[in-house]
Amino acid sequence: MRRLPLLLALALLAPTLAFGRQETAPQPSPLLRAMQAELERSFEKLKTTGEHPLYFLAYRVYDIDEIDVSCSYGAIDAAQTGGRQRHLDVELRVGSPKLDNTHKIRGGGRFDFGDFDFGGRTAPMPVEDDEAAIRTALWLATDREFKAAQKKFTKVKANKAVKVEEEDTSDDFSQAKPQTTLGAPAPFTIDRAAWETKLRRLSALFRDHPDIHHSNVTFSAARTRRHCVTSEGTRIQDERVQYRFAATASTTAEDGMNLWLYDGAEVSRPEDLPGDEKLEKMIRALADQLLALRTAPVADTYVGPAILRARAAGVFFHEIFGHRIEGHRQKDEDEGRTFAKKVGQPIMPEFITVVDDPTREKFGSVPLNGCYGFDDEGIPAQKVTLVEKGVLRNFLMSRSPVKNFPDSNGHGRCSAGSDPVARQGNLIVESSKRVPYAKLREMLIEEIRRQGKPHGLIFDDIAGGFTMTQGFMPQSFKLLPLRVWRVYPDGRPDEVLRGVDIVGTPLASLEQILCAGDDDDVFNGTCGAESGWVPVSACSPSLLVATIEVERQQKGQDKPPLLPAPRHDKAPNKEE
Repeated sequence: MRRLPLLLALALLAPTLAFGRQETAPQPSPLLRAMQAELERSFEKLKTTGEHPLYFLAYRVYDIDEIDVSCSYGAIDAAQTGGRQRHLDVELRVGSPKLDNTHKIRGGGRFDFGDFDFGGRTAPMPVEDDEAAIRTALWLATDREFKAAQKKFTKVKANKAVKVEEEDTSDDFSQAKPQTTLGAPAPFTIDRAAWETKLRRLSALFRDHPDIHHSNVTFSAARTRRHCVTSEGTRIQDERVQYRFAATASTTAEDGMNLWLYDGAEVSRPEDLPGDEKLEKMIRALADQLLALRTAPVADTYVGPAILRARAAGVFFHEIFGHRIEGHRQKDEDEGRTFAKKVGQPIMPEFITVVDDPTREKFGSVPLNGCYGFDDEGIPAQKVTLVEKGVLRNFLMSRSPVKNFPDSNGHGRCSAGSDPVARQGNLIVESSKRVPYAKLREMLIEEIRRQGKPHGLIFDDIAGGFTMTQGFMPQSFKLLPLRVWRVYPDGRPDEVLRGVDIVGTPLASLEQILCAGDDDDVFNGTCGAESGWVPVSACSPSLLVATIEVERQQKGQDKPPLLPAPRHDKAPNKEE
């Protein structure tokens, strides 16, 4: 997990006493100084150059040091020490905050690649702190982006002239106060040899299961030092560190259905990773669950009551609500804009409140993956109440304003090579209507009987999913459960199912929540969207919903392997 230590920068900016003398605060790194010098030179000269004036310039450099190890069946299949990599992004705006080169061109067609840079947005950067080399890379990248911005802004103005007026005429860029934080680098030392030994032993546990056809166990550690300077005066150097352990296993059922499960942990400190005993228990449980799933009955299509266990409920909210509440989607004419005109209106039961709080480091004792101090536009992270007692109140905002929401609330995020847009951080679902989980299960049985259904469902965990938000597509979602149980109202034992996908539409689904449990949990993961992959968390209690719809997964047609695994093939009898 990559988690930004929020208190680090503030603490380091203040002088402290050690052994009777005052220590100096961290200073800008040589990289940050070179970035600042080139930014000042480029901005001063380019703001009066070209047909369209330059009004904003920002440099972001992501300095990454990482290690990845992967093992299968007791042997290393990939081991890489990433070493130092630096990725440069140049954000350059010409025109004015009212209208600039980032404004979306409408009507180009869904597959118009005329302005797409197939070489990627990230420019190469030297990994050594040589000022001349750094500034040369910055100079060349700035020149390229400035020329592209001139061309793009001409197209933007022409497009505005021939298209109907947009529904949301908000500015393209909001004003912001400059920020400064200078964090010192933390130690980052990984014993790769020790992890390789550990992963060999753990991955070998899958050898005992001939019906598990593919498996691997991975460990990764990455430190990302972020350096950002802007023409407004912002200077940021900070970092986030992520340690990730993951185990994945897959099999093929007799009817050709491909099945897989995974488990893992993401933390910001190596000492927070599970110990060897817990990791071994995790893998053995994963293998047992997958083999049980292999012989489980295939689910039928279903509409009826269900419980989403806490982690599954977090993913549910992330997909069906969180992406649709991102600010830039409210004014993009190509988006479905599900909630654009719902502010001040109830969109879910009044006992539900939803916030996104990237300033929060932990939920209980669990570190949160979506924690950060400043977003990728240099805006301090802020807690945002999105839904208050069922009523929509706010959006996640970057520096792209929307109607009635002119300012960023610190949610402009991206990965290297992409432009920041509004993204989720730590999405937290709260409920004022809670019961113990045992009672929630009793309420599920009652709801099954009330609706006259033969059974209900419980979703233990969800791997992820995807949601369609663009206007030319159905405004629907699909979630990918890992473990699903059929629950009978007559007291028969629960029955595990396979081949289940959750489907639906957001407005109808959010209204179906009946009650919450008292068992909040956290889903830590990484979310992909148009601004790249960013670390996120989703926190929720278990939720009882009156109606949920599932469909059968697409099934493969290939039989399982014809021969047994070599380790489990009986040796021929030499006497015969």
